Order: sequence, then structure tokens, then C-alpha cells
Amino acid sequence: MRYYFESKIEKGEHGYMMHLPFNVWEVCKLREVINASVVFDNKILSCILLPKEKLNGTYEICIPYGTKLSEEELGVNHKILLHISESIIRMDQNSPYSFENPVRVIDSMEVIMQPEDGLCGQACVAMLAGVTIAEVISVMDCREWQATMGMMLSALNYYGIDHSDVIIYTEGRDATLPKCCILMEKMGRYCHYLVHFDGKFYDSNLGVLEDYDMGKLLGYLEIKC
Repeated sequence: MRYYFESKIEKGEHGYMMHLPFNVWEVCKLREVINASVVFDNKILSCILLPKEKLNGTYEICIPYGTKLSEEELGVNHKILLHISESIIRMDQNSPYSFENPVRVIDSMEVIMQPEDGLCGQACVAMLAGVTIAEVISVMDCREWQATMGMMLSALNYYGIDHSDVIIYTEGRDATLPKCCILMEKMGRYCHYLVHFDGKFYDSNLGVLEDYDMGKLLGYLEIKC
């Protein structure tokens, strides 16, 4: 999976460091030191993701010293494309669906209210797939506060719901949303997820919203429809 965001390059103890705008454990469930690659300014560089603090999933990108970077590239914002391989949990091996034969064509949206807190990720998948939260919980095999973006991507694959292979992180900046996408907003230690479709916002806590404060938006994943 790929992740698109803006970040600055700084000199650190282990190499050139860049801030990551998301919790790696919540997104892809990978732990320890993670091999990856970054693209910026037409450069493709190998890197590793290093945990900043133990047991909380916050990481930094580390590009080893010896990589040719100019002083002009340090301390300024760059548009970063990060690729982490093998970051999606497979749950589609026995799926009856595919991108060519999805569970449904997404041409409308109905809000699904979560029966209790911590099921917003499952509710988003249920809204997109047109199924119940209970079915999505069974497919994802996770309950309250356990749904990560990686697990949601895997569930979308199970239902044959096509999506972008890049998660766009806006971190509160203005953005033009695609017709259909999953929105992520920071909520304490966790992310809250909701669906945007055709100019409206479908929130499993609040119902259908006509407006949304983009300053709360951490990022989004486009759903192709």
C-alpha cells in the first residue's frame, strides 16, 4: 500500500528523518523495524520505519546517511509517497466477489448507525457494501475499537469494492474530495471513520451530514464507483 502526505526532512541520530502522519499499527499492523521506500522530488529511495516510542505505533521514516541529499532539501516541506509492501491482511481468498464482480455497484448510499462506540470502521465497510455491520464484523473478525485501515482495505477487497492504492493524508489542509471515499479523522488514540459520497457525509455516529469541517480531516481513501 502507498501513502501520500507532506513532511520535512531533518537530520537525526540514525539518518535523515521524516515525520509520519499516521499510526503504523492502526494502518497496516506491522511491527518492529519496517522496510519501505519513498518517492519525492523524482527520487526513489530505500528507507526504514523506526518506532519513535514503544507500544504506541508512532514511527518515523529514516533514510540512512550516505544517501545523496542536498542542504536545500532539508527543513522544507516535500510531497512524499511512501510504499510499504505486505501491509494488507489477506481475507479475500474465499471471497465470492471480485473487482469485476463486486457485492454491489455503488450508485447510492444509506447511512448505517453503529450500535455502540468503536464500530465506525465496520460501519463504513457495511455502508459501502450494502450489508449489515454484523456481517462485516464476521468478515473482518474484529470487534469494537479493533478495525484498522489495513483491515478495512482487506474487507473492501473481500467485497470486490475497488479503491485507490494510495491513502491521501491532508492533516487538516483543504482538499477536494473524490465522489466516494472513506474519511479518517483523529479521535484521541484512535481514528474515526466516515463515508463521503456525492457531496454528503455519512457518519455512523451522527447520521447524514451536509457539511464537514475539513480541519478535522486526517486523510482519505478514494473508493472507485
